[in-house]
Amino acid sequence: MCRNIKTLYNFEPPAKHEEIRAAALQFVRKLSGFNTPSRANETAFNAAIEAVFEAGHRLLHDLETQAPPRDRETEAQKAKARAAQRFGVRA
Repeated sequence: MCRNIKTLYNFEPPAKHEEIRAAALQFVRKLSGFNTPSRANETAFNAAIEAVFEAGHRLLHDLETQAPPRDRETEAQKAKARAAQRFGVRA
């Protein structure tokens, strides 16, 4: 799976439409192998982004959990610490 797609569920504040659309774009790029489609493929590419965005939006709003929402700053700090340990770099 594409490493650039971040988990968007169960955060406070909730994921914005722009974040969901960016994840949809990354997913379609990964599936198609295109960073930017040709003019011949642009319509299909954009339609796929919209379809993935709508599915992702529905998914994020329909999921339920009992877990408390995660804080974005705290999760970012944890990710930096994991990366530092994994790659031997100081955070």
